[in-house]
Amino acid sequence: MPQSVLLINPIYGPTQTELEENYTVHKLWEATDKTRLLTDIASDVRAVATDGGSGASAELLKQLPNVEVITVFGVGVDAVDLDYCKAKGIRVGNTPDVLTDDVADLAVGLCLASYRQMTNAHDHAKNGLWETQGPMPLTAKFSGSRVGIFGLGRIGLAIARRLQGFDCHISYCNRKPRQDVTYAYCADVKKLAESVDCLVVALAPTPDLAGMIDAEVLAALGPAGHIVNISRGLVINEDVLIDALTENRIAGAGLDVFANEPSIPDKLKELPNVVLQPHVASGTVQTRYAMGKLMLENLAKYLSGEELTAFVA
Repeated sequence: MPQSVLLINPIYGPTQTELEENYTVHKLWEATDKTRLLTDIASDVRAVATDGGSGASAELLKQLPNVEVITVFGVGVDAVDLDYCKAKGIRVGNTPDVLTDDVADLAVGLCLASYRQMTNAHDHAKNGLWETQGPMPLTAKFSGSRVGIFGLGRIGLAIARRLQGFDCHISYCNRKPRQDVTYAYCADVKKLAESVDCLVVALAPTPDLAGMIDAEVLAALGPAGHIVNISRGLVINEDVLIDALTENRIAGAGLDVFANEPSIPDKLKELPNVVLQPHVASGTVQTRYAMGKLMLENLAKYLSGEELTAFVA
């Protein structure tokens, strides 16, 4: 009889199909009475499948005492209660590396889009304003900019390598300096912001980092500064960011993530100096396929008594 797996929410179609072909999958989001479902399956479920946004809370896991492994479709595990998992010996697998290139690509794209006002230029051309109002106002040059990367992990490092092609001067902020790079290290994100033209948020988020990018950091970035976020929306104080953009206390922002996804504040949507993406940094067919393959591999390996291919706990 197939192993039982609790699937928290829908995931990439081909991956979900393969999951359902090989396991008995219980779909939490479809249950009208979620508590009843969890009670009914509690004795059978050894594995939970989820994504980085939904994760797995301690409250959920307490209702599933036989869960041994959580496999995450994504690299971020901030929504998984890792402390609870470690205390209970629950293994947590994720999908790093396979999405690094796509996320780094989009981060650089957002830098360019913010500096060159690419969405405004698109509208200017598409809506006939070039013909009726003349050329669009000049924008800012990106090549040669001073770029600070907040979080020089796998993705941050991939971003830095791409930015070298634009002759950018790169510095970074981490919990501790890396020994394998020559980029300038800064222990404090506010000081990093003071020294750069563009701040790219690429760190692995944890609850203690909520609101880390606050009014002081944005003030340090200054009226000519740009900010790009491909990490998690919670890292930036969204209200403070909106105020800074509205009052032109920073020049622009490129955002792929938001505090309350999929909801985006109307004020943010209305601003002309922000480029918005619907959390699609890893959203290519090739990468989502690779993420799904790794997720399923993690699950199959654990349930057959092997070590996870990629894991955080």
